[in-house]
Amino acid sequence: MPSVTPTIPTTITVHLGAPGQPAQNVTVPFTDYVKNVASSEIYPTWPENAIRANMYAQISFALNRIFTEYYRSRGYDFDITNSTAYDQYFVNGRTVFDNISRIADDIFDSYVVKGDGIEPYFTQYCNGTTVTCDGLSQWGTVPLAEDGYLPYQILQYYYGDDVSIRQNVPIDDRPPSYPGIPLRLGSVSNDVKNLQLRLNRISRNYPAIPKIYPTDGVFAVETEDAVKEFQRIFNLTPDGIVGRSTWYAVLRIFNAVKRLNELNSEGLRYSDLSSAFAEVLQEGDRSLAVQTLQYLLAYIAVFDNTVPPIPVTGYFGPQTRDAVLAFQSSRGLTADGIVGALTWDAIYDTYRGIILSQPEQSFANTPSPFPGNFLVRGSSGEDVRILQENLTTAASVWPEITAPSVTGYFGQATEAAVRAFQQLEGIEPNGIVGPITWTALSLAAADIADGNLRIAGQFSPNT
Repeated sequence: MPSVTPTIPTTITVHLGAPGQPAQNVTVPFTDYVKNVASSEIYPTWPENAIRANMYAQISFALNRIFTEYYRSRGYDFDITNSTAYDQYFVNGRTVFDNISRIADDIFDSYVVKGDGIEPYFTQYCNGTTVTCDGLSQWGTVPLAEDGYLPYQILQYYYGDDVSIRQNVPIDDRPPSYPGIPLRLGSVSNDVKNLQLRLNRISRNYPAIPKIYPTDGVFAVETEDAVKEFQRIFNLTPDGIVGRSTWYAVLRIFNAVKRLNELNSEGLRYSDLSSAFAEVLQEGDRSLAVQTLQYLLAYIAVFDNTVPPIPVTGYFGPQTRDAVLAFQSSRGLTADGIVGALTWDAIYDTYRGIILSQPEQSFANTPSPFPGNFLVRGSSGEDVRILQENLTTAASVWPEITAPSVTGYFGQATEAAVRAFQQLEGIEPNGIVGPITWTALSLAAADIADGNLRIAGQFSPNT
């Protein structure tokens, strides 16, 4: 998953024309772009504080376009245009001024923020002579600098006392925010949580969209209902599946209702983008997420002898690190033993590929492996039917579990039975069936069917 906080890209793609006009796209280093725009729009003879104030505004403007995916969310294949009717003046191939080049190298990893917002502020500006606007006046910065104003004071003069400059921003190419695979019923990730947060904010302006609670990163029926209503309102196929078109429609409308591309932006806060799950797993961690990682790696190890088998303990120790390193090396990933988004996606995709490629008879007389999709309220199909059969078997031993009907639909009764089983097994009772719950229940049902009755807790993946 891409980082939710802004970073400085190494490159930017510029469309040499108006947005809908056929024209060439050029991709240039971001620092070169900053130098080019500044050399095209302002004068190198201006006071340095005026030049710096203008360049901070130019940098922030460009980063706002990139961070909010302003053009890419509209289906374009570029980050910004060189049309001054929409964006900033960029002259492909021009020479740049030495002092502007030096300043750009000094401040390219900085941008303007407003209040407690985290996004690059939309620093609208104009030249202040032939064109005036509500934002910064480029020529107006000159007398302010001559009067002794510092760059941040010039910015505050035009944008308000609550603007400041965020400096030393990490340099990291931000991949497109779309997760790459459709989000649907049963998806569990930070991408789902960000989708939920955005839909809830959009629903303030479009109250027909039902609120999602809790915003926990689990794509259950409440999220599906909200997605379907959003799709109806904005003339998308109301299938409840968040593919590329729906993802970017949500992002585009979210940016609009929060006015992230306007001077009077509502601002983006960490609470708008908080993570439901750890972004990184590494040695020393202990959690259900680590258990899930270990389960997937242990299963992959059965089919891939380059990955050493590991126990499922929930603790990320040296054995887990070595298995991660081996997997990363075999897949051409950076071998650092740390599970970030790229490594996690590769592990999960490898697991799913193994499950889907195995013939049904290979699982005969053994507990069914986790199907690869999380099961939540609203899920349906053969995997839910197997889950309900196993819950019914478990209910024959444990009175705390009320057997659900075996219908293939995951409703409230199935969710209640799952929570009861999880409570008995010492698993977080969230009603979500991931690999740990699925495996514990499958093993319990198999042992019960074989007549090996045990007390609650003995099937836990922690043992």
